[in-house]
Amino acid sequence: MPNTTDPLAVLASFSGAGGVERMLVNLIRGILDQGQRIDLLLLRAAGPHLARLPREVERIPLGASHSLLAIPALARYLRERQPAALLAVKERAGRAAVIARLLAGTDTRLVLRLGTQRSAAMAERTAIERWLRYTQIRLLYRHLDRIIAVSDGVAEDTARIATLPPERICVIRNPVITPEMDLLAAEACPHPWLAPGQPPVIMGAGRFQRQKDFPTLIRAFGRLRQYCDCRLMILGEGAGRAQLEALIASRDLGDRIALPGFQENPYAYLARARLFVLSSAWEGSPNVLTEALALGIPVVSTDCPSGPSELLDDGRFGPLVPVGDIAALTEAMRRTLDNPLPPEVLRTAVSEYRQDRSALRYLEVLGLAG
Repeated sequence: MPNTTDPLAVLASFSGAGGVERMLVNLIRGILDQGQRIDLLLLRAAGPHLARLPREVERIPLGASHSLLAIPALARYLRERQPAALLAVKERAGRAAVIARLLAGTDTRLVLRLGTQRSAAMAERTAIERWLRYTQIRLLYRHLDRIIAVSDGVAEDTARIATLPPERICVIRNPVITPEMDLLAAEACPHPWLAPGQPPVIMGAGRFQRQKDFPTLIRAFGRLRQYCDCRLMILGEGAGRAQLEALIASRDLGDRIALPGFQENPYAYLARARLFVLSSAWEGSPNVLTEALALGIPVVSTDCPSGPSELLDDGRFGPLVPVGDIAALTEAMRRTLDNPLPPEVLRTAVSEYRQDRSALRYLEVLGLAG
């Protein structure tokens, strides 16, 4: 068991309803279950996932919504509270943590959690923008004690960009599978499309933004409708909603595609889908794809960097199609609907993604285990 005398400090920003925030709450709950105290240092404090934080977590607002502006408050915290270790979540928080520790003059163990394939996210930036970002990464990441990547692809990408030896970076799977997942999946689902006897529903989920490439999914579904009577539902919210609604209207699919928004309990929806589809252009480790497999739902995914090919064992647990390939996505959906893998086979793909297992691995890397 961890030494609970000193808290583990977690530096993060809660600014929406995304998967990162949900996974962070899962991780915090798992670490608390191991007996480790936690101080949550908040850059921003908005979004529905904050409601799931246990009362034992001490929330400490840093008084600044931007990571760089929070550096003085973070440095004071490190000097005064002397936490057992500091876990920074996301790249910006990591940069702030490095600078704050230097200013504080402490030897606090500093670990950064990275969940994004940085080179894929920067692919459409200019050469000078990439050079500036990568130079910054190389200068600051050398001051971290360890980096935790959520997939092998993120680890390899980070090692290459930061020019760090691979042993400085470790892979820990996301704490996706929680003890309450099956109970939440069994709760009643309010959407009439998911009632017994209705046509099969294909599910997508995520923020309405470019990364998720829902337009490709909508166009592929439009073609799939030629082969079978089915519906498409995309859970989530975001700035791209108007664009998606316009695309749906232009394809005359308003009676076949639903965008019901953010759902506090997505598992009640996901567990009743016939198929889950990930259409992303890039990922770190796709949590909702993991959740679908954990619930025994057949999946189709783009072979985007990174995560899906690792999770699906290069296509063993679900088809992988090229990013943006409408025809290939349509055919993969059709084939999977016709010949789905058994739920018990799909669940075997995600045994490493349990909340308790992930929390123990984090504590080991943070130097707080045993």
